Amino acid sequence: MSDIPSGSPGANHRPAAPPITLVTVPGLHGSDDTHWQTWLEEQVKRAVRVRQRGRDAAQLGAWSEAVRHALAEISGAVVLASHGFGCLATAHALSHLPHGAFYLPGATVLGVLMVAPGSPEGFRSAGAFDARRLDVPSVVIGSTTDPWMPIEKARSLAQRWNSAFVNLGDAGHIDASAGFGPWPLARHAIETFARQVSTDDRRVSVAEASQKR
Repeated sequence: MSDIPSGSPGANHRPAAPPITLVTVPGLHGSDDTHWQTWLEEQVKRAVRVRQRGRDAAQLGAWSEAVRHALAEISGAVVLASHGFGCLATAHALSHLPHGAFYLPGATVLGVLMVAPGSPEGFRSAGAFDARRLDVPSVVIGSTTDPWMPIEKARSLAQRWNSAFVNLGDAGHIDASAGFGPWPLARHAIETFARQVSTDDRRVSVAEASQKR
């Protein structure tokens, strides 16, 4: 499986993305050294991984609180990259803040990348999940062969979050087992959020890049 070529037209002419803190939110059982989230952390100067006390037991309340706690410890611009159940925890954390994600003490959330989100129906035992509109720019990337989330349900979830949606095609659960270690598309999305381009430009930019994987 191919990724975005480093020599893509214009790749060397884009302005450098301003410094941010990348916050990764792994899914159930975490992300190992071969996972794209681990690789992505190595591509930025500042990265924080949300550590769940019970990473093998999905609990929406506890997981979303861990996300909020991690953000509360950061000062400055933040971009989140979540996977699987981590997407639900991230969305729950941001949509249940008293004054919205733009009003976090110290941290400013520029955008959220949510990859292969977990199915709320499949995680009913983890706690009630209410997909609310997010007040930060976000992109959901789904797969037609994700065993945990049908593509149309992923698209519907993205619509409820008011997120841009990218269908990656036959990509499994978009994890290490599906071949997603180094993944330039994820880096492209993070850099796009960091540049704070308009939502419409971001939607087109990430979607176009997905065609080059």
